[in-house]
Amino acid sequence: MSTATASHLAGLSATDGVAMLVGVVVGVGIFGLPPLVAQHAPSPELYIGLWLAGGLVMLIGALCYGELGASHPDQGGEYHYLDLAWGRRVSLLFAWARGTVIQTGAIAVVAFIYGDYAQRLLPLGPYGSAWHAALVTVALTALNVLGTRESRRAQVFFTVLTVGALIAVILAGLVLAEPVATGTADSAPVGSGNLAGMLGMGMVFVLLTYGGWNEAAYLSGELRNPGRNMSRVLLIGTLVVTGVYLLANLVFLDIFGLEGLRASSAVAADLMKIVAGPRAEVLLSLLVCVTALSTLNATIFTGSRVYYALGRDVPQLAMLGRWNERGATPVRALLVQGVITLPLILFGALSENGVETMVAYTAPVFWLFMCLTALSLIRLRQHQPQARRPFNVPLYPLTPLLFALSCLALFGSSLLYAGSGALLGLLVLGAGLPLLLLQRPAPVEPRDVAD
Repeated sequence: MSTATASHLAGLSATDGVAMLVGVVVGVGIFGLPPLVAQHAPSPELYIGLWLAGGLVMLIGALCYGELGASHPDQGGEYHYLDLAWGRRVSLLFAWARGTVIQTGAIAVVAFIYGDYAQRLLPLGPYGSAWHAALVTVALTALNVLGTRESRRAQVFFTVLTVGALIAVILAGLVLAEPVATGTADSAPVGSGNLAGMLGMGMVFVLLTYGGWNEAAYLSGELRNPGRNMSRVLLIGTLVVTGVYLLANLVFLDIFGLEGLRASSAVAADLMKIVAGPRAEVLLSLLVCVTALSTLNATIFTGSRVYYALGRDVPQLAMLGRWNERGATPVRALLVQGVITLPLILFGALSENGVETMVAYTAPVFWLFMCLTALSLIRLRQHQPQARRPFNVPLYPLTPLLFALSCLALFGSSLLYAGSGALLGLLVLGAGLPLLLLQRPAPVEPRDVAD
């Protein structure tokens, strides 16, 4: 991407970037997954340790992405890094995976969660949840088509409202609830598995809650001064997310105790009953809907950028690479993303559990390409030793190697956990192989990058 192009497209401040990142990560998972983590933590100390470890993995990944984004700013994000490091074949396959499995599946997951709670506030019949999911996807896609300025303003609003409401509800629960008496039950191991295995499964659920921070990669091409701001966005966003999650889990432990968390099937509903009494269901539904809107808007925004990058690089798909100058947004890419997402929502509506189906479908493919992206940093250091790097990852090469190994371990864990759903996602990934025939692979060699 040329310097002139980068300057023309750059419109996001560091604050906008942090709002996008926090908006993607801080979602409904913090109210849904803590009980599952507690079931794999033998003690309250190890329970909090898992959440700290999750924040550390996010920080290590953010440091790696900080160097990649600052050195190679581009709307294509991971697609661009993989192209530079491994060549066109790998990047094309990733673009296919992101467009058909990773990002569209993630949008469908959050849309289903939004739909389930919106249906409680405004029932739309037997398939009301799916209707709400489809309608919110269409509405937020339209907002992004309208323009980047409108989308980023909405994102800042959604993120501030989400984090503020989450903290307010948690603190209200802490003030109004009677703390549980701690005893030996809270220190008793759960299950018969070994400690390492228990903690490993706990980390799978923790990192699922932290998931989405890598979406900041797709902002680098539109950030003002990405060499300075990319690392700021990732580091500040990581600290905000980790702080909010630690606060939430310390309060959960204080209110419910570890044993209470293990037994809870709906920690959000239990907390809301303490805070709002008979109005708990309405308050919970509103909180989840606002949180889902924040995640959805940011995910739709970042997701469309890989279609744009694909159309820019592959002549046969040039229609995707059109940038709307008036709205400063990739309109055609957004529309294609929406068209692919809506059938996934229909598929989820016809399955037994739409959310679980989409998670199983996306997780293995996501962690596979995340591992390759981590290794891209090492490969680019080797192939482009003279490239300008405004931000250098500390403790290189240990940092990217640790991150790559973490991703590889999570790829294996998600294969075991997802079962047949994982197989479906990998089959769809394989169905993208003919895409590689559209263009001969580009040689892996140094390419010009924007200053």
